[in-house]
Amino acid sequence: MRRFLAFLFFLSTFSGFCQDEHEPKVGLVLSGGGAKGLAHIGVLKILEEEGIKIDYIGGTSMGAIIGGLYASGYTANELDSIFNQTNFDILIQDDIPRRAKTFYEKEDSEKYAITLPFDNFDISFPTGLFKGQNIYNLMSRLTMHVSDVNDFSELQIPFFCVAANVETGEEVILDSGSLAKAISASGAIPTILSPIKVDDQLLTDGGVANNYPVEELKRRGAEIIIGVDVQDTLVKRDKLRSVFEIMSQISNFRTIGDMKEKIPMTDIYIKPNISPFSVMSFEDGRAIIDSGKVAALRKLPQIKDLADRTEGNFERKRVKKIDTFNISDLTLEGNNTYPRAYVQGKLKLDYDEPYNFEDLNIGINNLSATGNFDRINYQLIPKDEEDNYILAMQIEESENKMLLRLGLHYDELYKSGALVNLTRKSLLFTNDVASVDLIVGDNLRYNFNYYLDKGFYWSVGLNSRYNTFEKYINLNNIRKLEGNDEPASVAELEVDFEDFTNQIYVETLFQQVFSIGAGLEHKYLKFSSTSFNDLNNQNNQLIFDNSHYASAFGYLKYDSYDSKYFPTKGVSFNGDFHVYLYSSDFNDNFAEFSIAKGAIGYAVTPFTNFSTRVSTETGFKIGNDGTEVLDFFLGGYGNDFINNIKPFYGYDFLSLSGDSYIQALFEFDYQVARKNHIIASANIANVEDRLYTTGNWFSWPDYTGYALGYGLETFMGPMEVKYTYSPEVGDSYWFFSLGFWF
Repeated sequence: MRRFLAFLFFLSTFSGFCQDEHEPKVGLVLSGGGAKGLAHIGVLKILEEEGIKIDYIGGTSMGAIIGGLYASGYTANELDSIFNQTNFDILIQDDIPRRAKTFYEKEDSEKYAITLPFDNFDISFPTGLFKGQNIYNLMSRLTMHVSDVNDFSELQIPFFCVAANVETGEEVILDSGSLAKAISASGAIPTILSPIKVDDQLLTDGGVANNYPVEELKRRGAEIIIGVDVQDTLVKRDKLRSVFEIMSQISNFRTIGDMKEKIPMTDIYIKPNISPFSVMSFEDGRAIIDSGKVAALRKLPQIKDLADRTEGNFERKRVKKIDTFNISDLTLEGNNTYPRAYVQGKLKLDYDEPYNFEDLNIGINNLSATGNFDRINYQLIPKDEEDNYILAMQIEESENKMLLRLGLHYDELYKSGALVNLTRKSLLFTNDVASVDLIVGDNLRYNFNYYLDKGFYWSVGLNSRYNTFEKYINLNNIRKLEGNDEPASVAELEVDFEDFTNQIYVETLFQQVFSIGAGLEHKYLKFSSTSFNDLNNQNNQLIFDNSHYASAFGYLKYDSYDSKYFPTKGVSFNGDFHVYLYSSDFNDNFAEFSIAKGAIGYAVTPFTNFSTRVSTETGFKIGNDGTEVLDFFLGGYGNDFINNIKPFYGYDFLSLSGDSYIQALFEFDYQVARKNHIIASANIANVEDRLYTTGNWFSWPDYTGYALGYGLETFMGPMEVKYTYSPEVGDSYWFFSLGFWF
């Protein structure tokens, strides 16, 4: 009996000892809050410093992104570095690098302010302002080292995140599948980012259903809960000044109500002071991270007490850095319309060739730039131990085949114009595009394009346009340039210009930025004017040309500029050669002639926010001197002028003319604030007939001009105002433009 009692005493003592030595399972819950969720990184830094071992992580929205990456093996300092180097404007807005677009796609994206689905001639709206493709690309790259992990409980720290089912409003727990896809779905902010399909469910930001999933952590066995709450609090009515702020307040009613029950379930509740920030305050990332550290330090006694109860000598595996890899196979899902060869061609995928993430991102961007896909999901799945991977892609083809696009523009030559565009994809073939622009305003114009895109094979295009404008030319200024100070008997000319052009062409691409093409062209030109005689007030109508022309042409283009209107880096080259073979010959003096022209530009940013641009261009006529309507006309400021009309600072439009010219432009662009530019410019030129025959092209420039301007990038396109001056004329001009040029 004594032995039995002694045995019971031993068991009770051992049981008490074990109970005292029990190491509690620690769960970390991270709430959503957009940019405010960067405070989670600051909290993680303190937890790491104090040696807190995390056994489970659950998160929503930005909490899912931070938590998922941390669970996959990144340290808090590594996360700090990653997000510090991330441009969130580019990340959220699906800003596709310009070099990833074909020349047709470049022109398409730099013309329209608004694009709306228009299938069956019914206007609809996209499911989000942005698709979130760049966010997914980043998450896929950062989680490549765990791309073979399908069960999130097998990550270094078991993990789950919460999304919301768009159809039912119910919460969806994501704890398996693609980690990149799961955390991207949890962070798909409603109205800003499009929902994501996961296992036949359409999912959006988990904050809609459960922004602080503490109860799920407890169900999974977490005994001690550390919670980081970066949700908004309710604000006073004087702070509710917009519809967006009111809607945000209303959406916070439920989450704030839920927290009354969830805070008591949290053992260490950390609430950073994020009131000065919004869900989009990514530019304040450093301050937000610091706010997380400050909030965690306030709970330091509790954190230290927990550290004493947990194992402090645990080690985490470092994330394997993968620089280059081989893709040995491609699997595709969802490509019902676009064939495998089309996708592989856009990816520029060669099997068993060294690849890196930049190569892969370029390929994904090439696909995204077509606008044919709503989303491109992919995983790099390890195939063997030799860094060979299978590229597994799930493609969601866009159901929108017809688009309505709108734009507005004003400049000093064409005056005001409103652009209405109708675009139809897959009209006759899978990969073709038909587009028609109608511009109404001071000058009626239209532009029709049909393009059959065969990628790096020979593509076929058709183009038809009608262009017209009127311009008053001050003849007294022209006489000053000729050295004649006597007033002209005819003071002004009103020039009327009409152009109707039709082209058929073929072209091919190399590396997206290089294009070569050739084709045939029909052109109808009418060039007339009305002279205003100051002496007797009589008006006289003159017709300089009213002819049809037929020509063959070829061109060579290279364009690696990062922006059309305010480039900071890259090179641009454009060469064109036309042979005019036929004319209806209004002036009865036609003979075959050719026009050659070329332009090259270079942009570089030697210092932060300070860019320099240098460009030079030339053109000349070979043959018949009688046809002057296609001569070169210089003056004014603008983009995308037709035929041989060229901008030149210091002079009004069409002030300088000749059958040949050479010009250089120097620009210094200082970005004083985001999307705000102060630009100083200088240009020089020689313009005259037979410039290269006489050798005057190599002489001191006859014409110079200078400009100082301000430019602002807006959703409608650039807004620019420029003051220009030329010492030869001794006169100045102001030029103003608003919106994309078309």
